[in-house]
Amino acid sequence: MFEGFTEFNITVEPDVTIHGIQSDLSGASSKPALLLLHGFPQTLHIWHRVAPSLTDHFVVIALDLRGYGQSSKPSIDGDTSHQKYAKSTAAHDCVMVMNALGFTGAFYLCAHDRGARVAHKLSVDFPDRVQKLLLLDIAPTLATFQQAGAAMAQKYWHWFFLIQAAPFPERAMLSNPELFVQQFFGGASYAGAQGSAIFDPQALRIYAAQFSQADCLHGMCEDYRAAATIDLVEAQRDLDAGKKVKCDVRVLWGSKGIWANNELLDLMKEWRLVVDGDVSGAATDSGHYIAEESPQDLIRHIKEFLV
Repeated sequence: MFEGFTEFNITVEPDVTIHGIQSDLSGASSKPALLLLHGFPQTLHIWHRVAPSLTDHFVVIALDLRGYGQSSKPSIDGDTSHQKYAKSTAAHDCVMVMNALGFTGAFYLCAHDRGARVAHKLSVDFPDRVQKLLLLDIAPTLATFQQAGAAMAQKYWHWFFLIQAAPFPERAMLSNPELFVQQFFGGASYAGAQGSAIFDPQALRIYAAQFSQADCLHGMCEDYRAAATIDLVEAQRDLDAGKKVKCDVRVLWGSKGIWANNELLDLMKEWRLVVDGDVSGAATDSGHYIAEESPQDLIRHIKEFLV
């Protein structure tokens, strides 16, 4: 799926290793680095229709976030702070990986869903490391929770399911993984009218396998539990201190997705409230899974905006 890319595993903490891939370094000295981050409930494989077309312009790096794919899935060991899965922690993982790969300066960043939440926090905590930021199909976490109502609860039901205390959601998903795979990858509210047909079969098998792995399900749930607790505290603290994203940002959303038509909140308004740089935005002809539903459109935006 990623011909010409090399796999790596980089230790960022004594018990945490981050798995990823990197494009061929031929001519790397003249190419900027581009970091790609996936979302829930996926892996770095979401980029298989996008990353190979970018290697002429960038050194492309894609990661499995902690808790997902082949990266470590640390147990919280009774720690109710959820710090191990905070977006600030995952952002630090990303910076550690980029440093280890030799990219110690500013890089470009494109991220989807949960990865975009990590990218948002990374851009706030490490403003000198992000040259430009491209976010796919999300609103800021704090604004999403603050404005959540009945429509949000229906469309984003999994936010409120996954944050329930362990081990309830983990065991529920593990007891019937096929049901949840169908819901997330076959349901029209996520994948659009085509359902799971939008996905490459190999990629879909990789995503689906995570629902049969107890440690991965725990990592996914902890990602969401952190979003509802420590991530909100840190986001509010950042705003109170005037800490915002400094670079220019482009936000893309699916024209068939939940952020279309500002039904739940004013997407561009909310991003401009947390970004000091210029914020632009556009819809893609897709549902939620932009990189797999509308890869050519995304490639065009990456080359136009990030170059």
